[in-house]
Amino acid sequence: MTVYYSYATTGRGRYPGRRQAVDRLDFIARLLDTAFIVPGTNIRFGIEAVIRLMPGIGDAVASALSCVILIEAHRLGVPRAVLVRMIANVLLEGTAGAVPVVGDMFDIIFRANRRNIRIVRDYMQREGLI
Repeated sequence: MTVYYSYATTGRGRYPGRRQAVDRLDFIARLLDTAFIVPGTNIRFGIEAVIRLMPGIGDAVASALSCVILIEAHRLGVPRAVLVRMIANVLLEGTAGAVPVVGDMFDIIFRANRRNIRIVRDYMQREGLI
């Protein structure tokens, strides 16, 4: 049985669980976008780039994995305007990623998940929530 916690209902003050949740999302984003490095280069890529190499289904699966971060950001109480910006990042990466070869390179460069974590962390710090 999975238990889901709603961080949004804990009030506006600092809450240590929020920091842990953001750190966990940061780990997931690194795994999806920058976990590996091409030997002899400075090019980083993640599991998502490898998944997107599978024609057709790979882009859908990779975009679905990106939605995990969106769902958790919603649970953390991120406002709708911030979520819309994050969704736009995932949609842009998913749409561009559908283009063979060029889309795969775009995925490695754009890193929507890392961008989204930065957006969540900046919002939480600005509001004094973490």
